[in-house]
Amino acid sequence: INDSEGHPSSSHQALKGTSKWATSLENLLEDPEGVKRFREFLKKEFSEENVLFWLACEEFKKTQGKKQMQEKAKEIYMTFLSSKASSQVNVEGQSRLSETILETPHPLMFQKLQDQIFNLMKYDSYSRFLKSDIFLNHKKCEEQEENSPEAQTAAKRASRIYNT
Repeated sequence: INDSEGHPSSSHQALKGTSKWATSLENLLEDPEGVKRFREFLKKEFSEENVLFWLACEEFKKTQGKKQMQEKAKEIYMTFLSSKASSQVNVEGQSRLSETILETPHPLMFQKLQDQIFNLMKYDSYSRFLKSDIFLNHKKCEEQEENSPEAQTAAKRASRIYNT
């Protein structure tokens, strides 16, 4: 839900940490700590390459200059897509890219594959992540921090300062 200027409404802005991660995979992937915890989970499931590929594609979209794009495209291809890839992702065979496309890279050349991997994570590993010990323990730690006497005291001090 966005306000008139397209910014998230205040109810969404108030969410942070695990509460925000639990609302969507997109929110999880926007938070460096969320990505770290999700990677930790995926590593245990032997599917960390999915999020690494997704992150590499996001980074690739920001790449400027043909030479840099060619280098990054080749790196992504060799790491995740080639039949000899060290961290091969599981994408539909017909959507595999041939090495010839690496000569003329463009920012969205991996988009279809990235979308496949995103959906795989969203409908498979993300729901398991939300039930995992990694997520639940992190959530418990957050709740303990929020309910600690120091946090409540700071909040009370802040409310006294702003309500005078």
